[in-house]
Amino acid sequence: MTQRPVLVVLFDGVQSLDVTGPVEVFAGAARAAGRPDAYPIRTASTDGGPVRTHSGLRLLPDTSLADAVADGPPHTLLVPGGEGTRVPDPALVAWLRGHAPDAERLVSVCTGALLLAEAGLLDGHRVTTHWIACDHLARRHPEVEVDPEPIFVRDGRLATSAGVTAGIDLALALVEEDLGRDVALTVARHLVVFLRRPGNQAQFSAQLAAQTARRAPLRDLQHWIAEHPEGDHSVEALAARAGLSPRHFARAFQAETGTTPGRYVDRVRLEHARRLLEESVQGVQEVARAAGYGTPEAMRRAFVKALGTAPADYRRRFHAPIA
Repeated sequence: MTQRPVLVVLFDGVQSLDVTGPVEVFAGAARAAGRPDAYPIRTASTDGGPVRTHSGLRLLPDTSLADAVADGPPHTLLVPGGEGTRVPDPALVAWLRGHAPDAERLVSVCTGALLLAEAGLLDGHRVTTHWIACDHLARRHPEVEVDPEPIFVRDGRLATSAGVTAGIDLALALVEEDLGRDVALTVARHLVVFLRRPGNQAQFSAQLAAQTARRAPLRDLQHWIAEHPEGDHSVEALAARAGLSPRHFARAFQAETGTTPGRYVDRVRLEHARRLLEESVQGVQEVARAAGYGTPEAMRRAFVKALGTAPADYRRRFHAPIA
């Protein structure tokens, strides 16, 4: 059976979850598939010495980067992120420039994309990274197409993910590609996460994507909308709940949250509908009502516009069966 060796790069200031999240997915997939050697995993630093993560955790690599590729390149080269990517180690960047092109699959998690960009490995590719680093990556490397929205992006042999836990989603997607959906689902359930979120899911929930309003009435209204997606969320109704005139409310809401009331409601409803389709056994019509769409057709139009897929197709791909 095919082995897919995984080499994880370590460096001072690495984000520990960027390392352990994908490693647990690959190791769990090997166990779930009944093939302990499906993903031989090794970690390596430039000199083989221990590294200190951003949180202070000490990690001891298996080997040095030079020795790690002495017998040939890995199938999957995984480059995590962390504070250590802010001022990249020139030796690490040089090693990536020289050896990363030999890997069959090149993967970055979080700000690991910055290291790949410094090595010239992202030129001409569409990528993503942690939202906080997207502008920096785009400005420093204009030849790279940076998409700040998705939680991960696949572009040929290159795969990049957003921050921290998005690395788990990407690793689950790679496992599904390699070993099938059943194995990926087994791993996801073992890790107590729902089977991977789609790559085009936004990095933020609706509430995180919008700023939290400063004034208590608007802040409370944001929470109320999230808790009652099925409610009457017309500008007039929301303004009355906030104790403001419709015109004043619309201006104040956008000024304090960075988005219009309508867009905020759309995000909340889409997020709620997706969660119900992924986690519940409610029918499409019930989900449409619960999420505030009213009709399945209205929900279908919203899904196609935002995600490029219909609700039924979304559920078939991402629903986690109830144990």
